[in-house]
Amino acid sequence: MIVDTHVHLDDERFVEDLNEVLNRAREGGVERFIIPGADPLNLQRAISIAQKNSDVYFAVGVHPYDMDSFNDNDFKDFLMHEKCVAVGECGLDYFRLDGSEEEKEAEKVRQKELFVTQIELAKKYKKPLIVHIRDASRDSKELLLKHNASEVGGVLHCYNADEELLSLAKEGFYFGIGGVLTFSNAKKLIQVLPKIPLEKLLIETDAPYLTPTPHRGKRNEPLYTQFVVKKIAELLEITEQKIEEISTKNAFKLFHIS
Repeated sequence: MIVDTHVHLDDERFVEDLNEVLNRAREGGVERFIIPGADPLNLQRAISIAQKNSDVYFAVGVHPYDMDSFNDNDFKDFLMHEKCVAVGECGLDYFRLDGSEEEKEAEKVRQKELFVTQIELAKKYKKPLIVHIRDASRDSKELLLKHNASEVGGVLHCYNADEELLSLAKEGFYFGIGGVLTFSNAKKLIQVLPKIPLEKLLIETDAPYLTPTPHRGKRNEPLYTQFVVKKIAELLEITEQKIEEISTKNAFKLFHIS
């Protein structure tokens, strides 16, 4: 049994064959799916998918790239939904910053403010966080600690292999491992993987993005969690069954699903 803890089933690339995608995954052993919130414009579709499928859950959040779509008044109703299991994906992403230094700093301030807003929402509604971090490890960790995010914990989505973030395991945070682990340039993640406590390990795809080897270049889908599990088992010299058992137990615990 596998839980795909981060899969964008609400993405337009799944519109035509969503049922087939879900059924392929189920037949391959994936029994739970969590749709992260990224762009609020897609949120209603995510909720609809979760309502139609008993094994699908959703989160409410705004990705740093979609800040202009944020409206916390809308979010509060969605956070009370019985299928809502988390806040996010939220966080900091400095990868695409451009313009003058002043403009870059202003963008960072906006991202931080929205991240803190979502941390506070998670604490208020007692939901774990799904955290997106790219080129912003230090600031992200600082905000999580400063604003007591350990009250709810969460997952570092698509964990970026920064060893500085490993200490967040003691603060109730898990580490999402996806298809990146199978990439030929994933040397840093491969080295850091054994340092992640097994009881803090989660499986994800980030589908339709970050498709694992051997399907790179094609649309990712939750069935491909099997390649992530296989790679983790190979690197840690543990059976695939054990990885599935541990990561599923972790997902159930963090997101309060069964």
